[in-house]
Amino acid sequence: MGPIQTLDDIVDMLRRRAILIVVVTLLGGVVAVFYALSQPHVYTSYEVLQMARPKIADELARSTVQGSSARRLQLIQQRLMTRDSMLEIIETLSLYSDLALTPNEKVKLLRQSVNVDVVAAARSGYSDDGAVSVITISADMETPEQAQAVAQELSRRTIDLSMDTRIEQARETLEFFSAREDRLRAELSALEDDIVAFRNTHDVSLPGSVESRRSEIDAINQAVLDIDREVISIQREAEREIRMAREATAQRLRQDYDDQLGTLAAQRNLLVGRRDDLMASIETTPEIERRLNALLRQRDDVQRQLDVVVTRQAEADVGFRLESTNQAERLTVIEPAGLPDYPSGGSRKKVAVMGGAASVGLALFLAFLLELRNPVIRSAAQMQRETGLEPVVSIPTLKTKS
Repeated sequence: MGPIQTLDDIVDMLRRRAILIVVVTLLGGVVAVFYALSQPHVYTSYEVLQMARPKIADELARSTVQGSSARRLQLIQQRLMTRDSMLEIIETLSLYSDLALTPNEKVKLLRQSVNVDVVAAARSGYSDDGAVSVITISADMETPEQAQAVAQELSRRTIDLSMDTRIEQARETLEFFSAREDRLRAELSALEDDIVAFRNTHDVSLPGSVESRRSEIDAINQAVLDIDREVISIQREAEREIRMAREATAQRLRQDYDDQLGTLAAQRNLLVGRRDDLMASIETTPEIERRLNALLRQRDDVQRQLDVVVTRQAEADVGFRLESTNQAERLTVIEPAGLPDYPSGGSRKKVAVMGGAASVGLALFLAFLLELRNPVIRSAAQMQRETGLEPVVSIPTLKTKS
């Protein structure tokens, strides 16, 4: 410490530098008082929100809004702190109207003045499901009324955004499944029309058509065989009667038998043509059945999708009704923002006292620096401590009258 090593040295220094210490302390105190008086009061108001559980148990009616409440609130907070949202709050509450600030500066000042604190709900086991228990919204403003108004406005907007977000998500889910149901029903109707047209075109409207065709072919074969037998019988009878009849009678009989044989031949040709058509259709039946089975499988697949979508659409409708009637998870105010009684943070008196203490410290520091810049031996104790020599005589400073 140079020449300042003992308590006596400190007392001597204070005596010698008393004027400097007093002047610096007074000036610093005055500056601290003016600075404290120039500082505006800051009032803080708090509004507490609680994440209320659904009115109806999830096992009975489940909402379609999924995801953790912490993530949804984070998105809401980001939307709440956007520039447009901040400007709306400033304009609605007439904030900073007495300050010559640009809109961006006002937005920055308001963002610095508000805070949203989220408290997570108690964990169930060892996993964190992102559930939120309490949300505290605070606002620091120059007047108690403004602090209360800003906290209430932020709280109201948070609740409205949360509700609107949940309803919008539930509505989009319901609209998606409704549109999906309409598309599947139209697709199913078109497939059924295609199946009906395909069956009508290929004559496969009834199951077992192949077996029925084969049965018909057997019947036709039997009919053709009967016709052939009848033809043979008629021919033999005609030959016998014509041979025994006279010429005129034989011509008449021959004409009659020719007519009967022509009729039987026409019947036989008709049956043979029908049989050929049936046999041709049977030959193409495997390909037809394959195409028909493909259409049926496609219809069944669409039907299964439609059944799933109808179930999901019913669940989405229940979820939308829960959100619309405010019976699902929701934010509620459990502690409204009140008017603060006292300013928050450091008071003006505290700032002035701290400034005065700093002034005293600065004065002592300046006095000590001056002593270090002029390290003069001023007492016998200092002479003995610095040089090891004990002075014989110590002559004090004498002031003579001029």
